Amino acid sequence: MQPDQIHGLDNIDQGIGPDQSNRLTQTTLDYLMSLSFRQGDLQKYLNDIAHGVAELTAMDWSVVTLSLGDFSKVLASNIDLGEGADEPYPIHGSVVKTVIQTQQLLTVPDAQNDPQYGETPEGYRAYLGVPLKSPTGKLLGTICSFHKQPRTFSPEEIRCVELFAERATTAIDNFQLYQQQLTFNETLEAEVAKRTAELRAAQTQLIEKERLAAIGEFTSMIVHEIRNPLTTVRMGLNALKALDLGDRDRTRLSLALEEENRLKQLLDEILQYAKPQILETTRCDLNQLVNETLDALLEQPDIADRVLTVDLADAPVYVACDRNKLKQVLINLISNACEAVSQGEKIIISLSQTSQACLTVQNGGKPIPPETLARLTQPFFSTKSSGNGLGLAIVKRIIDAHQGSLTFTSTLETGTTATVHLPAAQ
Repeated sequence: MQPDQIHGLDNIDQGIGPDQSNRLTQTTLDYLMSLSFRQGDLQKYLNDIAHGVAELTAMDWSVVTLSLGDFSKVLASNIDLGEGADEPYPIHGSVVKTVIQTQQLLTVPDAQNDPQYGETPEGYRAYLGVPLKSPTGKLLGTICSFHKQPRTFSPEEIRCVELFAERATTAIDNFQLYQQQLTFNETLEAEVAKRTAELRAAQTQLIEKERLAAIGEFTSMIVHEIRNPLTTVRMGLNALKALDLGDRDRTRLSLALEEENRLKQLLDEILQYAKPQILETTRCDLNQLVNETLDALLEQPDIADRVLTVDLADAPVYVACDRNKLKQVLINLISNACEAVSQGEKIIISLSQTSQACLTVQNGGKPIPPETLARLTQPFFSTKSSGNGLGLAIVKRIIDAHQGSLTFTSTLETGTTATVHLPAAQ
């Protein structure tokens, strides 16, 4: 008995002579030499092997299978198996399972007389199965051959199938290694692309920080140079208030003082936007901060006559924040919402927490066009006739400094909603 073979050879025909044996081996080798394996065409190569096994061993049906634990999958067959033939099938109770479990060659001259090895497909009685084992000992699958009538198998026929099995094993093993290499290369390329994108983003962020720092320094110098003469102008205008001016001149003086004050506010906001956002963070409950901000805002006439609906979280929502700067964010968003609606219209302020703290300020009114919505946080862009376009730009810089996000949505049905997400603090 051969060491890797189940079933005795007492039923095997020993009548093949040396010449016939040599001819079968040579025919097998010649057939294998004629096969050409290309990495992308495993199916054709295995089909040729299945046809060769069936032809040279005079079997009715030969298949090459892939082992999938308790299932097998047909990779190749010498006969057309029809649609769905490539679907995995259970091997429980079959002769294929015996080959896979033992990882040894199995010959069954008549499955009806040898049920202990498992069942063959309906209509087939004789069976020859050879395991496909890689050089590392890994079981890849089997070559299984079936015959409709009982029959025996000569050592030469078994050797013939074993030669085919060696080639099939090499082809499947190389194909799997090739696929693993492709997957590895794809994963590596994706990781390199990801890291490259992250590096570029970090580089862009660094350049942007350096640019903003340079702008901030330059802006601070310009603002300082303007403030000095502006202070002199303001002192002169205030001195004129003490004079006995006519109504026309007093009106002009009042307009000049208003413009001076507007210019001063603009300079302050420019400086605030341009300077780096240095945070003095503390652990803060947003519920409490919203209430404090609303108490201060409700003293303002333009806000007092709006209907403010507040829906705060049931439990404290803690964030690490610069309290004063975040209050500035709340004041700006709520004030903008109030300015966008008429007297008596509703403003909804909501606060919730999941993995992040989420604050929304929603107002009605006409929806904002998408092209305008995308520019709301750009510096010096404003939808107001009297605005300077820095309010929301400053808000965004403050939120970015807190590692948060600011988004806007606007529809006819829901109105305009500003949403702020901030990292939650323990």
